[in-house]
Amino acid sequence: MSRETNDLIQSYIDNPAKQRQLYKRTLIIVVISQMFGGAGLAAGITVGALLAEQMLGTNAFAGLPAALFTLGSAGAALTVGRLSNRFGRRMGLATGFITGGLGAIGVVFAAVLNSVFLLFASLLVYGAGTATNLQARYAGTDLASNKQRATAVSIAMVSTTFGAVAGPNLVEVMGNVALSIGVPELAGPFILSAAAFIVAGIVLFSFLRPDPFIIALKINENKQKTEPKKIPEKNHLNKKRITVGALTMVLTQIVMIAIMTMTPIHMGHHGHSLGAIGLVIGFHIGSMYLPSLFTGILVDKIGRTAMVIASGVTLLASGIVAALAPGDSIFLLIVALSLLGIGWNFGLISGTALIVDATEPLTRAKTQGTVDVFIALAGASGSAMSGMVVAGSSYEMLSLAGGVLSLILIPVVIWSHKSKAVLTSDKKVKEL
Repeated sequence: MSRETNDLIQSYIDNPAKQRQLYKRTLIIVVISQMFGGAGLAAGITVGALLAEQMLGTNAFAGLPAALFTLGSAGAALTVGRLSNRFGRRMGLATGFITGGLGAIGVVFAAVLNSVFLLFASLLVYGAGTATNLQARYAGTDLASNKQRATAVSIAMVSTTFGAVAGPNLVEVMGNVALSIGVPELAGPFILSAAAFIVAGIVLFSFLRPDPFIIALKINENKQKTEPKKIPEKNHLNKKRITVGALTMVLTQIVMIAIMTMTPIHMGHHGHSLGAIGLVIGFHIGSMYLPSLFTGILVDKIGRTAMVIASGVTLLASGIVAALAPGDSIFLLIVALSLLGIGWNFGLISGTALIVDATEPLTRAKTQGTVDVFIALAGASGSAMSGMVVAGSSYEMLSLAGGVLSLILIPVVIWSHKSKAVLTSDKKVKEL
């Protein structure tokens, strides 16, 4: 690291006002990149299952595309997390988004060549964009105070809404664009994904300077010299928080991915057009991200625990509505998928806040990446099994099972509170 770079970093360490300015600037850069990242993510999600069904000639493996790019996102999450931990958020996030864009280009070529092998390989690479879109939420928390963390996550996520809602609603437009250049219609949205992911990566690489993670790391190093080391009880409690945060996000991801993946197939079997499917998925993805600003405030104000419970209840309601909704009712499917998005939003933001609360800057990015690997693997499992469940039973059974599964979040939270109470009691006994 050059002397000029060290001097620049030191100027932020010694100046709280500059830290606040960098925090705000980081949020702006993340917001811009997430607008593009959201479009890249949503466009591919909308038609991935339909493209696979068309190429494979069966819906039994229609959940495979989402499983593949979710599985790819697992490896990418670990890589992006480690890159961020070593070189900063700028390098990690930019690399992830651009890699995802290259994967989307591969999907387009797979459709043109009608190559299932290339499709599967490209979807794995495309998953890097999905993982990075999710990990970008952490960038805003690096310089945030304890009372700003959930709000910082929510700002990053709510900005994703703009691209995430636009993506599905451009499905027909991009399909027409694809046809006009001799590319299969269902590959059109992946053209949008490629451009959006690559632009998001370029924005982060060009403007996320100085890197907020590196500044936060140096600030923490200075604090370690003057503050006492953490007591074992607090270390143990932090591990519990990481576990609860991870379980919250894993369960919400399984339920959300499983139901969302099979909804386009379910609608297609009931005669709905691509435009109608895009509308329902657009509402779903909007509900995943748009409530974020309010969710972040609620998580910071009323607590992580209350919002984890709210997540489980909302996902249960989503599963019940989806199971009872007639296949030809767009309105009820919109309600079900909107509740699905909101429940996922509650779980992701409260779980993320728990992870950030329980980690130190030195290992934070690495831990975040590892947790996101489990989230991605959970999503891949949910997606892969969703097609098999629907093929063996029904979409209604899948939805109901997902809703019931989400209730596990409540005993998880109760377990964490009991652990916290025991640690507090033990501490008081030692003091006596």
